[in-house]
Amino acid sequence: MTTTPLDGVTDFVAGLPELAQPLIVAALGMIPYVEGEGSAAIGIVVGINPIVAALAGAVGNILSVIAVVLLSSRVRESVVTRRASSADGGGVAVLEHEPVEGTETRRAKGRKRLSAWLVRYGVPGASILAPLALPTQFTAAFLVASGVRKGWVLLWQVVAIVLWTALVAAIALGLVTLFGA
Repeated sequence: MTTTPLDGVTDFVAGLPELAQPLIVAALGMIPYVEGEGSAAIGIVVGINPIVAALAGAVGNILSVIAVVLLSSRVRESVVTRRASSADGGGVAVLEHEPVEGTETRRAKGRKRLSAWLVRYGVPGASILAPLALPTQFTAAFLVASGVRKGWVLLWQVVAIVLWTALVAAIALGLVTLFGA
């Protein structure tokens, strides 16, 4: 009988304690570009219960977004306070970085797309569409830096994470069922 690398990973995951499996999926969900949907799909493919994998992936992604929102809101508050004090004669100058023309990075293109979505669809639409362009952690930081209230950002990021994780988990489950991975 021929074994594949996937068989080896599946056997390894099956040998892990039941509690460790969702914790690993949650940890994967905290990684930008993997996120809740990617970690849930990975968990489903390697044999973890689909509901457990989806919940763990979403929870990991949500926890990382909460950390990013809390940290970036504190940074924004300190920048706004510093700018207000410098406007009163504090004398601190802030240099704006202008990118060199023709060197637009993938992240810069994603930010530009997110900015357009924010203007066109508001925070709910931008949050739900943003995973097509940027990880939720970057989206959350962008929204907070734009001045959106952190509670509003968290609400819509959680909605987006749950929707995308459920969608990708359902697709992964369908593919695993169809192809018998």
